[in-house]
Amino acid sequence: MRTILAVLYVFLFLVLSIPVMLVEWIIGFFNKDLKDRSSFKIVRWAFGCVTFISGTKITVKGQENIPTDRAVLFIGNHRSIFDIVLVDTLMIRPTGFLAKKEIAKVPLLNVWIAFIHTLFLDRKDVKKGLQTILTAIDNVKKGISCFVFPEGTRNKTEDPLLEFHEGSFKIATKSKCEVVPVTLNGTRGVFEAQMPWIKKRHVIIEFGKPIATADMSKEEQRDLPKQVAAQIQETYLKNEKEL
Repeated sequence: MRTILAVLYVFLFLVLSIPVMLVEWIIGFFNKDLKDRSSFKIVRWAFGCVTFISGTKITVKGQENIPTDRAVLFIGNHRSIFDIVLVDTLMIRPTGFLAKKEIAKVPLLNVWIAFIHTLFLDRKDVKKGLQTILTAIDNVKKGISCFVFPEGTRNKTEDPLLEFHEGSFKIATKSKCEVVPVTLNGTRGVFEAQMPWIKKRHVIIEFGKPIATADMSKEEQRDLPKQVAAQIQETYLKNEKEL
């Protein structure tokens, strides 16, 4: 039943929100900041409804570590297509995602998530991938946070983490923003564990303390991916005991 309701809700939202989408597009011509804030709230509300329908109970830890007055780079582990849905409901200020290019093929959904500055990364095309990273850096400088899953794909193994792709960390080091580690536990159980059915589950999402990058040496910048991965893995193993 949850699966049917979720699919029906997403379909109705995408179709019925077309007029709102057009209004947002028009607003963007006159007031880009207003469009960013309103689109962010609309998408967060829609994802919140999906979370409610799925019956997912989220235990949030460290939410006080999310800066409210500046853009940051969120780095998280990735185990479910629900990861974006769940973490977006916890964002405080406009935040885009770095997502695989396949999502850009989903009609209407691709428009809404593009409205919140989600960027579609083609890892097979180095030139386009670099341009995507440069766009993300520019967005952060303009005050739009970015959320990245540097494993590059959903982790389907028993290991806490897959190897991080280091390129996405340049979003922080080049824009000199802070990095906020985000650890997700239990999200795979919402959908992937019994695909294609959605099940009521308890998940834990923990935000670590921001890591400043502005004054990092070149060596510290090179070690940043390993530092963040180690912190997320430690937190993941700790929180896994609570599920």
